[in-house]
Amino acid sequence: MNPDLDRPTSVAFTDLDLPGAVLRTLTELGVREPFPIQAATLPSALAGRDVLGRGRTGSGKTLAFGLPLLTRTAGQRAEAKQPLALVLVPTRELAQQVTEALTPYAEALRLRMATVVGGVSIGRQIAALRDGAEVVVATPGRLHDLVERKACRLGRVRIAVLDEADQMCDMGFLPQVTEVLDQVHPDGQRMLFSATLDRDVDQLVSDYLHDPVTHSVDPSAGAVTAMDHHVLVVHGPDRYAVTTEISARDGRVLLFLDTKHSVDQLTRHLRANGVHAAALHSGKSQPQRTRTLAQFKSREVTVLVATNVAARGLHIDDLDLVVNVDPPTDPKDYLHRAGRTARAGAAGTVVTLVLSNQRRETSAVLAEAGIEPTVTKVRSGEAQLSRITGAKAPSGTPLDGGARPKNTNAPFRGLGTSKDASRGTGGKSRKAGEARKLAEARRAAQVRRGR
Repeated sequence: MNPDLDRPTSVAFTDLDLPGAVLRTLTELGVREPFPIQAATLPSALAGRDVLGRGRTGSGKTLAFGLPLLTRTAGQRAEAKQPLALVLVPTRELAQQVTEALTPYAEALRLRMATVVGGVSIGRQIAALRDGAEVVVATPGRLHDLVERKACRLGRVRIAVLDEADQMCDMGFLPQVTEVLDQVHPDGQRMLFSATLDRDVDQLVSDYLHDPVTHSVDPSAGAVTAMDHHVLVVHGPDRYAVTTEISARDGRVLLFLDTKHSVDQLTRHLRANGVHAAALHSGKSQPQRTRTLAQFKSREVTVLVATNVAARGLHIDDLDLVVNVDPPTDPKDYLHRAGRTARAGAAGTVVTLVLSNQRRETSAVLAEAGIEPTVTKVRSGEAQLSRITGAKAPSGTPLDGGARPKNTNAPFRGLGTSKDASRGTGGKSRKAGEARKLAEARRAAQVRRGR
């Protein structure tokens, strides 16, 4: 048995050295028992030890670092532009989620929080820091900009947290992360949470954590106990219809594709077929992304069509189905995408659609991720598809006006690899359509000229 693996424990929040205001807030929010990563990590973190927390996304890491950070900062007051505690995360969405999760406890302890991310007004963030914020939740790029502008100074930060550290390294933020850690108080507490400890993360631990207490949570004891993995082998021209029927299910679904273009294209198609879908990718402004996520969480939108921007730390309660419309080519991407479902002990299903010529590569990716999926050949309209995903026929009533597409099995340009898209008759069909349009335009011109 792994000696640094923490098994579930019966410890309660009341057994821990937490302020009364925090305990009351936990009770008010219905948070009764710590998740394994919280029970394992909180005593060490509350004691001021450096902590290395290993656990998959959805295992409850936010309160594991957030409650000690807030508790140990309580009673202090930050000066202008000089926060006392910092949480560094890879994406804007995760920054907002961490802020939302910790705000009730911060308010109970009378601590001020500021969220520092790109895509929104930097002026407001400068003002919030100038007014004084004890706790800052930030993405590396925007924090770097504020430090460069001398709008934020990190020398008084005595508690620094890196959340989803492996994702920050994967996304190329390692230089900004090390720059931040070089500026915070050298004798402060550091907590690093990561699903994996690859080379870059291991180097961060070695360079910046002092005698850390390591806590790992077995996935079977955490958030992924009830996650089912399926690979659905589909016929190329049928993939569009299969995706549409899955999207028309009762309940929400998160669809992952590789490119912004294919996300927008599929979203338009789904809405034209009566499916309440919305797109999420880096080409959208931050207010658009925030609004779309709010609509998905409130179920005003039932299908979120996204690039990997939604795979990074996004938390959505009670999301029971994730579909890789484009199969991921990296095992980490698969695990991050899959981690959007089966969170905090809930059940969930992850489905990956593959063409016959993608099976071998996808099998290798899943094997490297430690996943043994159930493989099924399916076609649109079949009972097997409905059994696995809840798929059903869409209403067909367009949501944005205009006519419903006549052929829901039309080839989907942008779905799958560019190599796949170049095959078949898609190019010939486009040329034929352009020829028809040109002929119609000539006939119309002849009519106007009286011929």
